Amino acid sequence: MPAKKTPPPERDDLQHDAGSRPLRADARRNRARILEVANAVFASEGLAVPIDEIARRAGVGAGTVYRHFPTKESLFEAIALERLERIVGEARSLSAADDPGAAFFGFFASAVQSGLANKALADALAAAGIDRDALVDAAEKDLLAAIGKLLRRAQRAGAVRGDVDAADVKALLLGCLAMARSRGECGASLRLLDVVSDGLRAQKRE
Repeated sequence: MPAKKTPPPERDDLQHDAGSRPLRADARRNRARILEVANAVFASEGLAVPIDEIARRAGVGAGTVYRHFPTKESLFEAIALERLERIVGEARSLSAADDPGAAFFGFFASAVQSGLANKALADALAAAGIDRDALVDAAEKDLLAAIGKLLRRAQRAGAVRGDVDAADVKALLLGCLAMARSRGECGASLRLLDVVSDGLRAQKRE
């Protein structure tokens, strides 16, 4: 009697790594843990921390790290993409909020503050000559679409001026973060956030 074939894993247990075969659930957990640890370590200690140390802190072997991220640059790219995906996910989760104006301005503030919290990593990537904009170019459409949906709902609700679009909002977000990088002052960036938010608000009719 022929041996029973092992059924293929359920689709929920698979995830595609960039340019590779699907990942099983344990591999997916390892990858997520590596990204979490690498993000924190690079942000606090800079990009010079070796891969072996990242692996040790993540509780995996160095070979596991290299299977997911063959080069340090591929690890940096994955971190940048994951951060962008989190921002996109937050925008999408707010797209059906009861108060469109509060959802839009809440997202705007959260995105700026998230960027400030990761300023050390952003500075390190810039110092290393890595083009973060090129890294996340593939996800640009998702980001603009998510911002655009929040923006249009807020505009229809009369909370945001009608002469701006998603690209304008993205540029303003980047401007607030550039202020923090150039001046090294979190307070200055938060003040700019207040100014920009006030400028985005629709004028109330008398």
